[in-house]
Parts: sequence; structure tokens; C-alpha cells
Amino acid sequence: MSARAIVLMGVTGAGKTTVGRLLARRLGVRFLEGDAYHPPANIAKMRAGVPLDDADRWPWLEAILRDLRCALDRGETVVLACSALKRAYRDFLRRAGAGVVFVHLAGPEPVIAERLARRRHEYMPPSLLPSQFAALEDPSGEPDVITVAITLPPEAIVEEIASRFGGSPARTG
Repeated sequence: MSARAIVLMGVTGAGKTTVGRLLARRLGVRFLEGDAYHPPANIAKMRAGVPLDDADRWPWLEAILRDLRCALDRGETVVLACSALKRAYRDFLRRAGAGVVFVHLAGPEPVIAERLARRRHEYMPPSLLPSQFAALEDPSGEPDVITVAITLPPEAIVEEIASRFGGSPARTG
């Protein structure tokens, strides 16, 4: 079985953490929460309603890359929740190894805004959603990217993703 890093990407409120935890459990692998890698300065900035810029995101992505590389080097498969909004960020994370694949959890801004209005996040206010959509570079056509609509229940999304990988983290489907 080859190692794989399945990166659930998309804007805030797309369901990366919810789907990621369920998918990791379904596949019997470890879940990595991208938000846990943010330094305190990034958290303070977002909590204040200020969007992150590239200078804020690169150290965060470097920390994530280190852990992805370690997991793949150990032969471990992991599921990671990480916005990975720009192509440059995704290309950077691909440097972890050949096993990196992305699942874009995609949905219309009004649907995601409604979700955000109902949830409480430790530091990510709903007011940052427009900046997330502005930063998002559509990953369609990139290697190793599949797009899944977020309009289904989380369990159905997990089954769709698992079926794309043949129900196993070792196959690309």
C-alpha cells in the first residue's frame, strides 16, 4: 500500500474539518487539522477580521509541508484539512511527495455564507468569506485534483471521495 496525503481544500465553511475527520475515520488513517499549524500572529489577525496574505501563509504552509513529508516518508497515509486556496500553495504542498492529492470541496458562496452564519469558529469570522473566494484559484485541470460538491451530507461526501480512491487510500480510482 503506497502512502498518500489527501488534502481537503476550499474556502472557510466548505466542510474541510468535518469531512476530513469522517474520511480519516473511514479510511483508518490520521487526520491533520491545518488550522492547528497557524502561528499565534495569524490567529490574531483572522480573529480581528483581517485576511491573511502570502507573507502570513508561507510559514504556515512550510509547517504543514514538513509534517506531510514526514508522514509520506514513513509510509503513512494522512488526511489534511487545508484551504490551499492558490495554485502556488498547492504546488508547494505537492513537494511533500508523489502521494499528494487534493479534494476541492466546492460550493456557492451563498450556501457557504449560510453555513458560516450558523457555526462558531474559534477565530475565523464569517466576514472573511469574501476574501477567501477572492483568493481561491480554481484547481480544475490541475494534476491529482478532484472536485466534490458540498451540497450533499458530509457522510455522502466521504463516500464519494472514498469511492474515487477505490475505498482505499492506496489507490487513485
